[in-house]
Amino acid sequence: MNEYMREYPDKENLPVYLDPDRPLDERVDDLVSRLTLEEKVSQMIYASSAIPRLGIPEYNWWNECLHGVAAAGIATVFPQSIGMAASFNDKLLYRVACAISDEARAKHHEFVRHLDRSIFKGLTFWSPNINIFRDPRWGRGQETYGEDPYLTGRMGVAFVKGLQGDHPKYLKVVATPKHYAVHSGPEPMRHSFDAQVSLKDLRETYLPAFKECIKEGKAESIMGAYNRTNGEPCCASPTLLQKILREEWGFEGYVVSDCGAIDDIHKHHKVTSTPEESAALAVNSGCDLNCGRTFESLVNAVKQGLISEEAIDRAVKRLFRARFKLGMFDPPEKVPYARIPYEVNDSEEHRKLALEMARESMVLLKNEGGLLPLKKDLKAIAVIGPNADELKVLLGNYNGMPSRYVTALEGIRRKVSTGTRVYYAQGCDLTNAEDTSWGPRATAGFAEALAAAERSDVVIMCLGLSPDLEGEEGNTPKSKAGGDRTGLDLPGMQKELLKAVVATGKPVVLVLFSGSPLAVNWAHENVPAILQAWYPGEEGGTAIADVLFGDYCPGGRLPVTFVKSLEQLPPFTDYSMKGRTYRYMEDEPLYPFGYGLSYTAFEYSNLRLDADKVQAGQSVTVSVDVKNTGEMAGDEVVQLYLKDLEASVDVPVHELKGFSRIRLQPGESKTVSFEITPRQMALIDNDGICILEPGRFRVTVGGRQPDRRSEGLAGTAVLSAEFEVTGEKIELEY
Repeated sequence: MNEYMREYPDKENLPVYLDPDRPLDERVDDLVSRLTLEEKVSQMIYASSAIPRLGIPEYNWWNECLHGVAAAGIATVFPQSIGMAASFNDKLLYRVACAISDEARAKHHEFVRHLDRSIFKGLTFWSPNINIFRDPRWGRGQETYGEDPYLTGRMGVAFVKGLQGDHPKYLKVVATPKHYAVHSGPEPMRHSFDAQVSLKDLRETYLPAFKECIKEGKAESIMGAYNRTNGEPCCASPTLLQKILREEWGFEGYVVSDCGAIDDIHKHHKVTSTPEESAALAVNSGCDLNCGRTFESLVNAVKQGLISEEAIDRAVKRLFRARFKLGMFDPPEKVPYARIPYEVNDSEEHRKLALEMARESMVLLKNEGGLLPLKKDLKAIAVIGPNADELKVLLGNYNGMPSRYVTALEGIRRKVSTGTRVYYAQGCDLTNAEDTSWGPRATAGFAEALAAAERSDVVIMCLGLSPDLEGEEGNTPKSKAGGDRTGLDLPGMQKELLKAVVATGKPVVLVLFSGSPLAVNWAHENVPAILQAWYPGEEGGTAIADVLFGDYCPGGRLPVTFVKSLEQLPPFTDYSMKGRTYRYMEDEPLYPFGYGLSYTAFEYSNLRLDADKVQAGQSVTVSVDVKNTGEMAGDEVVQLYLKDLEASVDVPVHELKGFSRIRLQPGESKTVSFEITPRQMALIDNDGICILEPGRFRVTVGGRQPDRRSEGLAGTAVLSAEFEVTGEKIELEY
């Protein structure tokens, strides 16, 4: 575009759309008015064509940055999203997103300088994934911020703001919350599945994070899901895209389809019969951009009277608004983000940030007898398991590629004293290995593992899952369910290997790598220490070693419930929230949402409310004092839960309404305050209406949720108080 502007040395002759001083809408209107119908349609395909006569270069809208810039060469790889959610630190996530968008900008401008405008080189990113992780079998749950709408919303807003920047005129990059809406498996059915959901569940569970990312986060874009919701294809849903997204929430950005989702409308959902009908239905309903090529049929759809050119104009204008806001039609010197140097990519500063987030993502699930932290000068340590020295379990999915990385084995080797012998044995494959004519392979590594264990003072077992086992349909070569899981146990011979090592009598620490919960019931009963490491990014091994050897005090909390078995779950295809997640689950879990241990201890006191009785429509401020009573500096995640004690409809058992991660030195105290707003007190009734009813409410504050299982595992108390809402029932804006 800059080269094209040189044809207009005199600003008086400069076309309106090229004048950076003209209002945005005027520029957009001027440009679109110059396009033919065919040219307009060409801009509605993710791989948009160049229009040389107007100086419009080709542009590929598809890019990814779930936890670092993906698929575009070397980049900083942060922990997978579910791990970052375990930090319960939205401020840190914001810093991570700022670093990601810095790298994204730097990469883009360097690629363009070298005339590369291909896929994964643009500034429009299809992240974050803010779907609710309602069922642990879903392979893409790792991409989300967990099962709770409030936590997901806070983390989603932080990520969107960090990506898009805070300039009054220009976007740093475009963030695209996905997959809108009611989407969380099963993966093999997503192209034809109809997610049936009540109005109550829709607005209580599945929509809040999207609303917050749009209204508070100001996300410029949103991606529709593959599935139908209550009969309507999500990428062509008048209810989702018009009534809720644009009319209720005031969304002014653009909607992009998931890849191939427009084809699904006629091929699999059978809602339409032809590509023309599918494309017209999608655009008329509010979808503006096609990941795929079905929108090419829009030219014929106009000729067939299925859609007006005015509807095409509306969509194209939304797309060009985004490109103008990215500064793509302005001189680079006017766009501050264009000056981010390429050297920020894969920088030491960002590497340190990746380590910081990896440390905060670690969740200590068990530490019987204070086995952890380990001493660094032990005579010998055994590191055993298929995930001990494996790159893939650092990276997760939708990942970039780091220039350097630290596996668990390497991190441990770096951490221990020079006099400590570190034995390593894989022990077994991630999944069952096939027997051969040369003999059985499944247990072929057991002997080496046991030899290492027997010669060591402590054994660190690195087990769990891998992105080869869980993830998106088509990207998981070892999954038998299209990326989903059919069971929750350790796969292959891992459990048998663990039992064999435990039988040696040596102290065992289990480090779990996964993007989703594992039902490690036997391990919980028989292994003294368990650390959930997720897919921890390029510095994952360093973070694991820091925690294991006491250079960092673990403070992460589970963003998703670890159930004991599949029997505790409703059918995978059932989208009702009854019996799901900590909010509606009645059975006792293995490890609850919000749970995590520390090496130090925290004492809560002086819980106070600024009022024990308020009028409907007024807020309540809650404060509590937190003191580190242990001997080690550490982080505490202060959690506030609310329970409506007199609700007229079913409401959650209790629900997260506030959290704050604080760091305290030994003996240090801090006061933490939360505001409970009328909207947080309100319920969603069976008609999907947001209602604040008078009645009593219970507030609980502590380092965990107020459930019996968490109390038994953590051995800590939570504080509680009640307040009353008086007056008449009122309806609130959703």
